[in-house]
Amino acid sequence: MMRFVLAGMLALLLVPGISKAQKRTKAPKEKDMKAYLMAYFKDDTHGLYFALSKDGYTFTDVNNGKPVIAGDTIAEQRGIRDPYIMRGPDGMFYLAMTDLHIFAQQANLRDTEWQRDGRQYGWGNNRALVLMKSKDLVNWSHTILRVDQAFPELADIGCAWAPEIVYDEAKKKLMLYYTMRFGNGHNKLYYAYMNDDFTAFETKPELLFEYPKDITYIDADITKVGDKYHMFYTPHDGTPGIKQAVSSAINSGYVYDPAWYDPEPKACEAPTVFKRIGEEKWVLVYDIYGIRPHNFGFSETSDFKNFKHLGHFNEGVMKAINFYSPKHSSFVHLTKKEARRLADHWGYKAKF
Repeated sequence: MMRFVLAGMLALLLVPGISKAQKRTKAPKEKDMKAYLMAYFKDDTHGLYFALSKDGYTFTDVNNGKPVIAGDTIAEQRGIRDPYIMRGPDGMFYLAMTDLHIFAQQANLRDTEWQRDGRQYGWGNNRALVLMKSKDLVNWSHTILRVDQAFPELADIGCAWAPEIVYDEAKKKLMLYYTMRFGNGHNKLYYAYMNDDFTAFETKPELLFEYPKDITYIDADITKVGDKYHMFYTPHDGTPGIKQAVSSAINSGYVYDPAWYDPEPKACEAPTVFKRIGEEKWVLVYDIYGIRPHNFGFSETSDFKNFKHLGHFNEGVMKAINFYSPKHSSFVHLTKKEARRLADHWGYKAKF
């Protein structure tokens, strides 16, 4: 049954499923892309936000800095974090988010600081991920995936954070990878393959990468370039920042590289990479949570070895027009038609 989710003054339609005709749609090519969509969240609302850009430098929030989906309407904890958006080979948009509200007690959404005892399960403990998919970025299917219930071995997990999605061309499956810990142990990176409906794990989560020290490491982001997979992630090895591991396989063989790839003196996390349309350039984006107010940092590369620092939002060539303090971003390319439809839906007056 269809239902509307209020976000700000507008509504976004959630639908229970996607038709077979939609599944047969193929993704457009890079030559067809004319815009960039950035998904992000904010601590103060724990909701989902969208911002559009025509050039990959200047981004404008489509709902004038208000959520496009309110977290309390889609999440078990009534708040989402860490949105990741991608386009599958079927042309559909896939969205995965952390089901977690870190201020739920202050917001009178629960009586305790965390869902479970923090001494046993740690900071920000949660057990669910929010999964959504759409053909048009307006109508979405919606699933809450309880990771702890997916397999008996996962019953005692302490968290399931920062899910991302990549398409495995060999298996012809979407691979979801995310941060997970057991009890109150160290956070590590895991992966699992999704079912065709994008509602459940099809395989048991396995370790994606092992850091050489027994420490917490989180927030993986995988980009395929040529025949290599570049995975950026955040180890808590001193001041948290961004490191890279590279492999010729999508889910194994990542080689540890001790170099730090962000130029930030303060703590940062949540690396994500987007390609500049029509150019052999990629932008590494990271959430600098060690500064106030929160901001993103940007570095550009053509070879994934040498990076040019582009500064922060509104402190360099990257601009945020009508929003501030964004958290944990992800990016996807859009066609002109897709960008116009999204902008029109939210009343954002822009020409694409």
